[in-house]
Amino acid sequence: MDIDSLLQSFQPFGINLGLARIVKLLDNLGNPHQQVPVIHVAGTNGKGSVCAYLSSILTEAGYRTGRYISPHLVDWNERICINEQAISSEKLSELLHKVQSANAPNEESPTQFEVITAAAWLYFAQQQVDVAVVEVGLGGRLDATNVCDHPLVTVITSISREHWQQLGPTVADIAREKAGILKPGCPVVVGQLPADALEVVRSRIGELQCPVVIPQPARSISSGWAEYQTQENSKIIQYPLPLQGQIQLTNSALALAAIEILQKQGWHISQTAIINGMGQTKWPGRIQWVTWQKHTLLLDGAHNPAGAKVLRDYVDSLNHPSVTWVMGMMANKDHADIFQVLLRPEDKLFLVPVPDTSSASPDKLAKLATDICPNLSFCQSYPDLLSALEAAFTASDNLVVLCGSLYLIGHFLANK
Repeated sequence: MDIDSLLQSFQPFGINLGLARIVKLLDNLGNPHQQVPVIHVAGTNGKGSVCAYLSSILTEAGYRTGRYISPHLVDWNERICINEQAISSEKLSELLHKVQSANAPNEESPTQFEVITAAAWLYFAQQQVDVAVVEVGLGGRLDATNVCDHPLVTVITSISREHWQQLGPTVADIAREKAGILKPGCPVVVGQLPADALEVVRSRIGELQCPVVIPQPARSISSGWAEYQTQENSKIIQYPLPLQGQIQLTNSALALAAIEILQKQGWHISQTAIINGMGQTKWPGRIQWVTWQKHTLLLDGAHNPAGAKVLRDYVDSLNHPSVTWVMGMMANKDHADIFQVLLRPEDKLFLVPVPDTSSASPDKLAKLATDICPNLSFCQSYPDLLSALEAAFTASDNLVVLCGSLYLIGHFLANK
């Protein structure tokens, strides 16, 4: 049975937050998560790029570094890496079968996310990684990754209103869930949070007596370079910043603050490793330029309002008079808020379904978009991504952006 089919068999169990199943499953597997030092990263946006920076720097510093992220863009293997190399399909398949057989027939079935998370812990323990950088899947408190009692450092990158159906209606509710990854006495790095979210997180930090760092964003010093002032002795580190967008000044500072905490704990991470690690960081599908059929195309997930704002700010910095958007979104996203952030009069909008998911209807999105921004110069739905891209490039000589869902970006990258 291939990886897709094997994991598909767990899909009906959906999103089912709670730690009982994963704890039992890991116990049946010999508690591999207890053999791995962990950096645990939560947040609405930015957690993936922070994980990418950390993994790249630690690998460059000579440590055997695991990285676990979600979702993937093209295939499941991307989620589990060691030293930036994705797990092989053979190995992943072997681990998934092992996880599957560790779940006793009379026990409640784990979810798809719990199965792949257990496989990641098992792989990292088997391969004896020095450290694993682990991204929270959804929320924090009840997320399947939240099984480590004593992380080296936890990071909360950002908090805005996403997945409120599972996490609670307000930003404060969501903050409470994300702060669930904090552990007694373990250091935490916190990003720039809205006031009500910061209040909740600070209160939890106080209860657990966690040492806390809230770094200032790095400063842009030239195209593709930034500088960060260390917490300890105000030393300035200048480094290349290959990921695009203003937000990376914040995300890179969070990663460097976490690295500084590791250095204080005795990890040997030189300034050279930091500079080279930052320079080699890759994080596809987020403000990424690609060539498609000899056309230049900008890709970005932008699947929530805060992510859409990061993309819009970046697009504005390019000074194009108008933008051609090719978009598809999942049904459970805040469509109106995303359109409000992205669309401007005279923009063109080409709407598509997101394949193999619970996609929002392109026709309904088209109606919503014209209600929100009646002065679009063009708005139409298309049956698939290929026809929409062809039409967009035929109709437009301005900037073309593909966005709205990481699954849509993944579909594009798998088929381009």
